[in-house]
Amino acid sequence: MPSPLDGRRLWLAGIGGAGMSAYALLARAWGAQVRGWDRVRTPYLEHLDGIDVEISEEPPTPPAGWEVYVSSAFADRIAGKSRAELLAELVSLRDAIVVAGAHGKTTTAGMIAFCLARLGRDPAWLIGAEVPQLGGNAGTGSGWLVVEGDESDRTIASLRPKVAVVTNIDLDHHSTFASRAEVEALFDEWLVAVPEVVRGDELPPYDGPLALAGEHNRRNAACALAALERAGVGRDELADILAEFRGAGRRLERRGEAGGVAVFDDYAHHPAEITATLEAARNGGKLLVLFQPHLYSRTRHLATEIADALADADAVAVADVYPAREQPLAGVTGKLIVDALAERRPGMPVAWTPQCEDGARFLAQRAREGDRILTLGAGDVDDAAPLLLELLG
Repeated sequence: MPSPLDGRRLWLAGIGGAGMSAYALLARAWGAQVRGWDRVRTPYLEHLDGIDVEISEEPPTPPAGWEVYVSSAFADRIAGKSRAELLAELVSLRDAIVVAGAHGKTTTAGMIAFCLARLGRDPAWLIGAEVPQLGGNAGTGSGWLVVEGDESDRTIASLRPKVAVVTNIDLDHHSTFASRAEVEALFDEWLVAVPEVVRGDELPPYDGPLALAGEHNRRNAACALAALERAGVGRDELADILAEFRGAGRRLERRGEAGGVAVFDDYAHHPAEITATLEAARNGGKLLVLFQPHLYSRTRHLATEIADALADADAVAVADVYPAREQPLAGVTGKLIVDALAERRPGMPVAWTPQCEDGARFLAQRAREGDRILTLGAGDVDDAAPLLLELLG
């Protein structure tokens, strides 16, 4: 039986990203020849053995006769089809479960794929982070395709799965949406075309055993169970398996311990996520946070709300903004959050440390046995974890 992409030749710009690397792996498994380029080498490329990847500061000319797909990070530099178009095609080729929403979609998608794999259902999956128990962020099985969707650039609207999950709705991408109502309208429009729909805000939190801490993960689990039921899996098959799931990378991930201080890393970058993560991380000692804002637009609109969430910590260092796909905005730096936090919590140890390394030093000097240090943010703040452990030791 021919594979669905037999004979296709795909060249991916930004192939080292969490999304594009996963698409590359699945497209090759489904018969396509795949090559690509990225500006820097990333950990996701380690899973792409046998795929030709060029690393260079400037993008090369795509090979003649190949279909070109471009990640959003390089859309202004290379002509080609969008990342969303490739994902939409992959979803169209298989019975799919797409998980979307402002918060919790990575963990929820990971839970679904993990349960299907443990039940012997041989899923494929495309998830925006490493899932250690699954062996990576992408899988190429012959069963259901589990996908983490994304509303940040409205690409979710082009996906046509059999089951759709919306974990929750929040205004998180201010460069795309002017209001929460616009986000709600996008999801409402998308869900009209989907046969089976799960809305997390309509479900009670899961009350069974979980390895993951936090009320937010009980809500993620409720979404995962509802989606699996709509995919034909009985709930009685799932409770013991779900209890074994230990999470995705950068989701309250323990990075080590030194000097009696544990270091954790989390992807939280929105106020609601920061609040949930700090609540889940509390263990009796002090909680010290190194926070790296993500995107200038989000920082400009949510600096006060981010400061309100960080006020639940005992000491905070704030690095400068991780720009990702955005250009700088005049007057927008991490200091906006520092100033708001100092006003919100007078006397709290707060530092404006544009470099993450300086923030790590500020916190390591204040940590004592029994405390926890968290690196928070969707950029590269997780790179500070080894330095923290070295300083604490």
